[in-house]
Amino acid sequence: MDWTMTADAPASRVCGRQGLSYAGPMSDRLEDTALMLRYRDGDTAAFELLYRRHNDSLYRYLLRLSRSPQTAEDLFQEAWSKVIRARTSYRPTARFSTYLFRVAHNCFIDHLRRNRRHTAGPGADPEQVMSDAAQPDEAADSLRARERLEAALGHLPPEQRDAFLLHEEGGLSLDDIALATGVNRETAKSRLRYAVAKLKRSLAGKDPVAEGVDHG
Repeated sequence: MDWTMTADAPASRVCGRQGLSYAGPMSDRLEDTALMLRYRDGDTAAFELLYRRHNDSLYRYLLRLSRSPQTAEDLFQEAWSKVIRARTSYRPTARFSTYLFRVAHNCFIDHLRRNRRHTAGPGADPEQVMSDAAQPDEAADSLRARERLEAALGHLPPEQRDAFLLHEEGGLSLDDIALATGVNRETAKSRLRYAVAKLKRSLAGKDPVAEGVDHG
């Protein structure tokens, strides 16, 4: 499989979300940054290993963030395609996972911008859409734990959901979340703290708004 020749193809066609096999020795213990640098220098097997490591968590992040399988699929393809196209200019200024999820976050912001006429009218700011477009969803007591969590995530303002998912799905630290979303560390910390508090209350069957939990 030639990753340099297929750089402009949709990521699901380029790589798919299933496991990949590749020829030649490659250690799973190599750090992500080292693998991306090897891919930058032409080692396509290095990219395949990077993809295997991060494709599931990236898709889950985008699915839970967008709450739409089709949108998540489109953004998943777009994010990996951007990583592929930018390989020759890659510089390790942050962890690869931070870089990858920043690309994905920006793809989601661009998606909001492209669709802002359908979501909030002309002239709406996509960052503000994320702040204001909280999507509450009532979860029945009979739902399984995972379904209850998904419903609880739906209650969060999007910027808090984003911070939580970057932490849980992407494994990003507070500093990495701040870098990925373009805010300072304290803002990232506040968003994550409020998100966790609200989720705990929602899963306990309590109303976070009624209990005075700040929206961040």
